[in-house]
Amino acid sequence: MNLELLESFGQNFPEESDGYLDCISGNAICCKFNRWGSLLAAGCNDGRVVIFDFITRGIAKVITAHVQPVSSLSWSRNGRKLLTASNDSTVAMWNVLTGDMISRYRFPALVTYVQFRPRDEKCFLVCTMKSAAVLVDSNTGNHRAIPSDDEAGPDLNVVAVFDRRGQYVLTGNGKGKIAVFDADTLECVTYFRQPSNHPVKTLTIARRGQHFVTNSGDRVIRVYDLREVLLRAKNSTMEPVQKLQDMVNKTSWKTCCMSGDGDYICAGSAKSHALYIWEKNSGSLVKILHGTKGEMLLDVQWHPCRPLICSVSNGIVSVWAQSHVENWSAFAPDFKELDENVKYEERESEFDLEDEDRSVELNQETKAEDEEVDVVNAKPPLVFCSSDEEDEVVDSLNRDEGPLLYLPTAPEIEAPEETPYVALPAEFAHAQTENKPPLSSSSTGEPRKHKPKTFDVDVQLPPGV
Repeated sequence: MNLELLESFGQNFPEESDGYLDCISGNAICCKFNRWGSLLAAGCNDGRVVIFDFITRGIAKVITAHVQPVSSLSWSRNGRKLLTASNDSTVAMWNVLTGDMISRYRFPALVTYVQFRPRDEKCFLVCTMKSAAVLVDSNTGNHRAIPSDDEAGPDLNVVAVFDRRGQYVLTGNGKGKIAVFDADTLECVTYFRQPSNHPVKTLTIARRGQHFVTNSGDRVIRVYDLREVLLRAKNSTMEPVQKLQDMVNKTSWKTCCMSGDGDYICAGSAKSHALYIWEKNSGSLVKILHGTKGEMLLDVQWHPCRPLICSVSNGIVSVWAQSHVENWSAFAPDFKELDENVKYEERESEFDLEDEDRSVELNQETKAEDEEVDVVNAKPPLVFCSSDEEDEVVDSLNRDEGPLLYLPTAPEIEAPEETPYVALPAEFAHAQTENKPPLSSSSTGEPRKHKPKTFDVDVQLPPGV
């Protein structure tokens, strides 16, 4: 199937439930897609991370990451590394292919959010409770705190996120102030205040375009254009491009996300398992998806390139997709209905490798059909690329440092009831014993596991905390 045809010509948002993903022994509390949507990582309350193959909807790998519930997840750009944060105040970096830990970072406060820098996997953003957000160097463990220039003292409730290209860091505090910092120098580029002084609960960046979404404590979701924000003077009040809210029930929102093309915004209710979907340009509510009554919503993620949403509630990951109706009334133009079997008479040169009777014009028309298709060095399909990757070309899809789209699965071999054993001749067994070197840690065939590094990130906490 052509991947560019995944987007239908009608509505491009989910309409109904399409099953669920079960973590078996643990309860999922958060989830995160990789950049292509082929793998989904789900963090559980027992500290495990379950990675699902989203094509087969099966479990591809289970990583025992922490001893307390996982609070946040983040994939690297090539999908080979995974960041996990937990309520035990630690952040761990994992090799997705092998499941080994690369490094661990300990913080003095509870970690609420982690994110890889989009263009540099050696740097990641960490948000903790009761302290400012920090940028951490994954190789050395050195950190840089994002400054807070609030006149009333340091703000203890700060949310932060990278922009689409990783050039800026956007922060929101508990007084409705949104600031933009340069990711390299951490200098404040600009800041503005929302019309209300309610705290900013979450910040969401669009995968395509320059828009970002804020979820505030006044139960209003606001959409801003980052290009307009960068042109504004500091300490100004800026009106959003779009305001979204539930005018009837006055619903408060747990979290929100944007579609892969940036045309739709989905928000999850904080009191029930209900998903509200708006069209960004018009601001009209197009769909409300209701889950099981009585469940509490924990997390919502939109698929990067398909009209599909995953919501976490009651320990499982629910999948919402479009309703597909099979239509068997469309046939090929040369389709002919037969009342009975007809003997087919083949042409003389129909199955020949080279048709000598074919005309010259026909050879020119079908020349493109005979060309070989390069499936190794081909450019990646644009449906898997965001708007900052038009110039990115993958030389080979099989190289070790290239993108990791899927995880290999080892076949399950059932143990035979009786193991056949054939005794070797005495002289052959004696020769094998003499020529066999002694076993050592390097000759067992198993690669030595890399010992993970542990860093203590000394974040300064405000006095009295």
